[in-house]
Amino acid sequence: MAGLTLAAAGWSNNIIVYLINEFNIKSIDAAQIANIVNGCMALSPILGAILADSYLGSFKVITVSSLVSIVGILALTLTSILDLMRPTPCKHGPSPCEGPSKAQTGILYISMALSTMGVAGTRFTLATMGADQFTNPKHQRVFLNWHFFTMYAAMLVSMVGIVYIQDNVSWGLGYGLSGAANLIGLVAFVMGSRYYLLLKPQGSPFTGLARVLVAAFRKRKALLSPKTEDYCQEPQPGETKLINTTNSFKFLNHAALVTEGDTNPDGSIKKPWNLCTLQQVEDLKNLIRISPIWSTGILLHTTLAIQMSLVILQALAMDRHLVPQFQISAGTMMVFVTISTAMSLSLIDRFLLTFHKITHTSPTLLKRIGIGHVLTISSMALSALVESKRLAVARTHNLAGNSIVPMSVFWMVPQLLVVGVGEAFMFPGQVMFYYQEFPKSIKSTAAATVAVIIGIAFYLGTATVDLIRKTTRWLPDGMDDGRMDNVYWVLTIVGLVNFVYFLVCSWMYKYQNDENKKLNSPNP
Repeated sequence: MAGLTLAAAGWSNNIIVYLINEFNIKSIDAAQIANIVNGCMALSPILGAILADSYLGSFKVITVSSLVSIVGILALTLTSILDLMRPTPCKHGPSPCEGPSKAQTGILYISMALSTMGVAGTRFTLATMGADQFTNPKHQRVFLNWHFFTMYAAMLVSMVGIVYIQDNVSWGLGYGLSGAANLIGLVAFVMGSRYYLLLKPQGSPFTGLARVLVAAFRKRKALLSPKTEDYCQEPQPGETKLINTTNSFKFLNHAALVTEGDTNPDGSIKKPWNLCTLQQVEDLKNLIRISPIWSTGILLHTTLAIQMSLVILQALAMDRHLVPQFQISAGTMMVFVTISTAMSLSLIDRFLLTFHKITHTSPTLLKRIGIGHVLTISSMALSALVESKRLAVARTHNLAGNSIVPMSVFWMVPQLLVVGVGEAFMFPGQVMFYYQEFPKSIKSTAAATVAVIIGIAFYLGTATVDLIRKTTRWLPDGMDDGRMDNVYWVLTIVGLVNFVYFLVCSWMYKYQNDENKKLNSPNP
C-alpha cells in the first residue's frame, strides 16, 4: 500500500510545476491539465472496482494495474531525461517561450494516461480487499482508518522527499524513485498472496440492478400482492429466509412479483429480465436511498479540487524561503494537508474509542462527514482572507503579472491544516458509509464510489474555472493582476448551500445495514 501510494503521489503531486517549468505551459492551463489528470485518477478506480467485483477479483486487478503504472511512470521519467521529448527551456528576454510539439505533447499525455490507469486497480480496491479480511464491522472500521493513515503517511514522504528531489536535484531521479517504489510495492503485495482471503467474483451486479428496472416496467400493470410468498426470494442453501417487501419505491416491487410463466418447474427463474429476486429489488432501493447523500459530496469535493490547484499557483507567487539559503517547492505546500490528515486520523480513532467507552455509543458516519463539510467551508473562507492580504501586499509594492510577492508562503498553512482535519473526518467517513450501506454484491464498487465523486468534482472544477475565466477577470495568467480571493468567497458560499442540502439529506436518511445501526445506537 505504502509503495503504490508513494509512486502515484510521487509523479502527480508536482505535475503542475513540471508542466510549467519543463513543458513551458501557462500556469492556469497547467492547473487545468492537472485537474483533468486528477479527475481521471479519481474516476478510474471505479472501473477497477467493477472488474474486481464482477470478473477478475481484487488480487488480479491490483497486480495488473500496478504493472501498467510502472510502464507509465517509466515513460514519464523518459520525458524528463531525454531532451528530444520536451521543448527547449525558456530563455530570459523578450522572445516567447517555445511550447511542446504535438509529438512531445502526445508522449506526455500517454505517459500520464498509463500512470493514471495504474491507479485504477489500487487506490480503493486495496482498501476493500483489506477490509474483506475481517468479518467484524468494528475491525473493518479500524483497518480502514489505518489504511488511510498509511496512505497519507506515504503521500507525506512523497511530498517532502520526492518533490524536493524533483525541484532541486533532478526530475528524472524523482520520477525514477516513484517507479522504484511502485515496483517494490507490487513485489511486496504479490509475496503476501498466500495469506490473503480472496473472494470470488460474482459476475456483474449491475446487470441484476438493470433487470429490476426492466422487469418492474414490464409488470407495471400487475397488482401487487400483500403476501411475501408471492414474491421471488433469493435461493439459499437449506431453508430459504424470506425477505419482506418494503413500501418505499413500491413500484420496483413489481420486478419480484411471480406471475404465470416466470419460473421453471423446479422454482428457478425462467426469464431473468421478467423476474428478479426481492434481494435484487432491495439492493436497488438502497442505492436510490443513498444517492442524495452521494450527490452532496460532488460540490464538496469540487470546491476542494479548485482550492488545491489554486494553492500551488499562489505558492509560486509568494516568498517560499524557509531560511535565506533554502526555498521549499510550491508542490511541497500540500504536505501540510497530509500531515494534518495523518495526525488527525490517528487522534480521531483514539477519540472515538474513548468516546465509545464513556457513552457506549459512537458518532454516526454521517456526523463525521458533516464535520468534514464544516471544516472544508472554513478553509475556503481562510483561503479568501489570505489571498486578499497577498493581493494587498502586491498592490502596495506595485507588483504585476507573476511577480513574487514579499509575503511568506506560510500564511497559507492554517487553511491547509484545516483542510487536512476536514479530510480526516470526511474521506474515511464516506468510504466507511458506502462500504457498510451498499449491497454486499458491490462492496468494492462501494468504496470506489468516493472516487467517482472526486473524479466528477475535478472535471466540474475544471469547467468552473473555465467559466470564471471567460466571464470575469478574476483568474488571468498573471496572479497579481486577478482577484482569486473572490473565487474563494464564491466557493465558500457554494459550500454553505451544499452543507444545508447535506443536513436535509442526512435528516431524511435511515441506516439500512443492521450492523451499522447497532454500532451507532446505545447498548441496552
